[in-house]
Amino acid sequence: MLWYFRGIGKRKIVEFVLLAAFILFFAGPLLNLVVLAFSGQWAYPDLLPNQWSLRWWRFVFQQDDVVQSIGLSFLIASIVTVLSIVICIPAAYAFARLRFPFKRMFLFSFLLTHAFPKMGLYVSIAVLFYKLGLMDTLLGVILIHMINVLMFMTWIPTASFRSVHAAQEESARDVGASPFRVFRSITLPMAMPGILVASIFTFLNSLDEAQGTFLVGMPNYKTMPIIMYSIITDFPSSAGAVFSIILTAPTILLLLLSQRFVSADVMSSGFQVK
Repeated sequence: MLWYFRGIGKRKIVEFVLLAAFILFFAGPLLNLVVLAFSGQWAYPDLLPNQWSLRWWRFVFQQDDVVQSIGLSFLIASIVTVLSIVICIPAAYAFARLRFPFKRMFLFSFLLTHAFPKMGLYVSIAVLFYKLGLMDTLLGVILIHMINVLMFMTWIPTASFRSVHAAQEESARDVGASPFRVFRSITLPMAMPGILVASIFTFLNSLDEAQGTFLVGMPNYKTMPIIMYSIITDFPSSAGAVFSIILTAPTILLLLLSQRFVSADVMSSGFQVK
């Protein structure tokens, strides 16, 4: 019996150490960013700043390019998310409900944008955009972002539509509901958690996109990630920390929000080809 309790005690210690290491690994860099962003004077080997200040926040928001890039990034991410929903949700429903030749191949093809180095893919697309006159245009930037998010807006909603049992839809049809009424009142509400999560991932991916925007949108379309690179290169690290927080905060908030809508098993099923 004593051996049993000792075993439990050792297991609890190991679990605590692993949990502490996990928290330190993920929360440590974020905590360092927060401290650095609010530090007025901080020199090694001091654990905490000698002086706290908001001057780097004022410095960042006084830069005209920074304020414009924040607005542009959220505008592009919103447009990309809405267009992706309009285009990809019907496709996701077709993959989940219809039978047609080469369905698995078409569904798997949405992974191709993530199967190769993105810079090489973006260079090829940039050459095509140059011939079509889409370089340095808002439309070109939106299209390059949409190419990068098609997988999220197709695979995850497809899994959500599959999770809606056909018997529920058939019961509604038996009482006289039209196919559109069934989709609007039963199928779409039950699949909505997965669609919301896919929309969040699409928005965040577009918000963080830098390489494609740099190739297609420069010099007139500078989003937050592009401005962030220049700030980190040309200004002190404290200014980079401020901009990192601005870029990271929406990601953390939206990911925490997504946990309220969908479980891990539904998420994982979105990346299975059936």
